[in-house]
Amino acid sequence: AVVQFQKQGKDMEKVKQRLAEIANYVDKFYRALNIRVALVGLEVWSDMDKCPITQDPFNTLHEFLDWRKVKLLPQKPHDNAQLISGVYFQGTTIGMAPIMSMCTAEQSGGIVMDHSDNPLGAAVTLAHELGHNFGMNHDTPERGCGCRVTVDRGGCIMTPSTGYPFPTVFSSCSKKDLTASFEKGVGMCLFNMPEVKVLYGGQKCGNGYVEEGEECDCGELEVGECVNPCCNATTCTLKGDAVCAHGQCCQDCQLAGTPCRESSNSCDLPEFCTGTSPHCPSNVYLHDGHACHNVGGYCYNGICQTHEQQCITLWGQGAKPAPGICFQRVNSAGDPYGNCGKDSKGSFAKCEARDAKCGKIQCQGGANRPIIGTNAVSIETNIPLQEGGRILCRGTHVYLGDDMPDPGLVLTGTKCGDGMVRAEVCDKINSASIDKSVQCSAKCNGRGVCNNNKNCHCEAHWAPPFCGKAGFGGSVESGPVRLAGGSTLGSRHVIGPGHGMCEHFNIVSIYQCLGNCVGRESQPCGPPHRNHTVSSLTDSSGSAFHLSAVSSSGARADAPTSPLPFPQPAQTAPVPSGSPQPPRPTVSYTVPLPWPRPAQTPSASTSRPRCSQGVVVISRSNTP
Repeated sequence: AVVQFQKQGKDMEKVKQRLAEIANYVDKFYRALNIRVALVGLEVWSDMDKCPITQDPFNTLHEFLDWRKVKLLPQKPHDNAQLISGVYFQGTTIGMAPIMSMCTAEQSGGIVMDHSDNPLGAAVTLAHELGHNFGMNHDTPERGCGCRVTVDRGGCIMTPSTGYPFPTVFSSCSKKDLTASFEKGVGMCLFNMPEVKVLYGGQKCGNGYVEEGEECDCGELEVGECVNPCCNATTCTLKGDAVCAHGQCCQDCQLAGTPCRESSNSCDLPEFCTGTSPHCPSNVYLHDGHACHNVGGYCYNGICQTHEQQCITLWGQGAKPAPGICFQRVNSAGDPYGNCGKDSKGSFAKCEARDAKCGKIQCQGGANRPIIGTNAVSIETNIPLQEGGRILCRGTHVYLGDDMPDPGLVLTGTKCGDGMVRAEVCDKINSASIDKSVQCSAKCNGRGVCNNNKNCHCEAHWAPPFCGKAGFGGSVESGPVRLAGGSTLGSRHVIGPGHGMCEHFNIVSIYQCLGNCVGRESQPCGPPHRNHTVSSLTDSSGSAFHLSAVSSSGARADAPTSPLPFPQPAQTAPVPSGSPQPPRPTVSYTVPLPWPRPAQTPSASTSRPRCSQGVVVISRSNTP
């Protein structure tokens, strides 16, 4: 952003170098989690900000995410965008991001304050915010997190506040949260390789990306990165009789023809090695609107969210959603304990009657108090009934830090009525009606289901694209199903987005598979980061860099440039015993991403992490 540009003496190259260094640090942090973060774009706002950036972090985040969705995504494919700003936010907040929002068009991003002369400071904050994107919560004392670095030496990255020295490692809680997020289907966009031609930093043997003229790339030999027996790290060529060196479909340097990625949840679809490529096909999942959880929910961005599961998460086993009257009465108040989130001004919004089940979650049963932390407060409301008696409604008010949204709100994508799912409070996209004349069940001949690319995913023994002929099953994207048998993929229902906080879905029989996107001519079909023309960011009036997360279960992709060594911070005079200690600013972050599934992590010798399209980081440079 403009302030960031001014802070660096209006030196464009200096700004870009600093942002690239920050990206390299973040990549280094996440390598320990078998995740790679690749810089695929960098934009510097030198003249004016492209979205309002103020000292109010909530409003700045809202405006930035809205700009990303409307302007940046159609221009530059990426998985996540982060704004790096020189503006000092109000209070102790130095970053903010939505939780479990990786890969979503609406919320896959965050804001970061460049609060230190040392780029490591902003890198730690950005890594913290990405952690929220991945679904990581704060390392609070009651969680009993294991951290291999003591607090006086920095502690772990997801601690609620940060100070000096800066943390550089993740805790056991962060790893557990990450695994849980992947199992829920978070980060479905991360299983595709980014276009190597758009990586920031240029081509280089040893950066982990197989680029033009290379047969393989296993990283730098000098720093001990390359342990691949199939690849010559010096020349980036295959050794001996090897025909491949990377990918889940590469075994013992030869191509394989086996399943390479199982379904992670009820809304995911499996992928299979084709026998012709070392890489597992791009990840696909059920089209939005398929019924899931025994028709208790709808698949949305590859995840099945339900009120029931959220109540169990907040209150433990035995908890269940409260009757509808609880949602209506409590969420019509528009206060901290009953609302439909916050508006663009940061005020609590009242829920309209049709949106009641999109506000604060209301439950019954379970534990005596919320199980998500000691700072979670139980909000109980007794509602008298006309026929006598009362209904107890149990909500929660949770403060998890300035950088995290209220976990007591109903999660995005949760079914909130027939043909209805919760959309974001700030969602401004008009509904796109499903073409009722096109039925997916007919297109797939009753032997398959639609995936997120609107193609048929056929049952075993039937061939794509329309499941009308004998074959191995699967889809044009997933590769053939090579197992002798397979579970039948039942025909469900498809839903199309609608108006309001609860997006309405017109329910029709499945058949939208190869149809057009109706009502959204200006928007490309499918996830916003797919099927877009790649165009470089040439406007020099802003500062943003695009990062790309990578899974260890796919083709490896190192950072665009070799990770820089951690700089040794300048020595400062020690604080005398008994003197006030320097304040530790509170870190504000939040947002999610999915990663390698444990059961599918290949050996380090034959597989490398898989890349997705990218995370975007925007650096701002105006004065507050």
